[in-house]
Amino acid sequence: MRYFSGFSLSSEEELFTPIIPQGDTVVAGFSYGAIQAFEHTYSSSTRIDRLILISPAFFHHQSPAYKKTQLRYFKKSPQAYTEQFLTNITHPSTTDMTKYLSKGTTEELETLLHYQWDKAKLQELVDRGITIEVFLGSKDIIIDPESAFEFFGDVAVCYMVKGVGHILLD
Repeated sequence: MRYFSGFSLSSEEELFTPIIPQGDTVVAGFSYGAIQAFEHTYSSSTRIDRLILISPAFFHHQSPAYKKTQLRYFKKSPQAYTEQFLTNITHPSTTDMTKYLSKGTTEELETLLHYQWDKAKLQELVDRGITIEVFLGSKDIIIDPESAFEFFGDVAVCYMVKGVGHILLD
């Protein structure tokens, strides 16, 4: 299994072992890592049977001003921004994520805020025989889970996990 970590995180894949099957033909990613997992799968010439997108970074509904503000806050104080980010990804849980903390970059944040998921590229993966699964938390305050569910629902098997946030923990 190939796994891609979320923004400012590393080794958090252990949190998702119940939903990520092991195997050489599985690619998975969380949040920002979902973008990387998708792009890796799309450009790969090796066999991939399943793509697991866990709380994919999905900011289609956010205004340019929102995105600019997020970047400004990160540039002003990366540490304070990241601490607040860790609080927000665990909401409504109080799970301590500090053991997974990694230094995120401005470029990574820009990518995740401005990334535009391409439904035609997602459909190409489905046409290649790749099963796409998307896991979303109903109480996610990072992304709009309903908008993401609606977007991915045409090309993926989508799961809305009730009562959890971005990190899918209760």
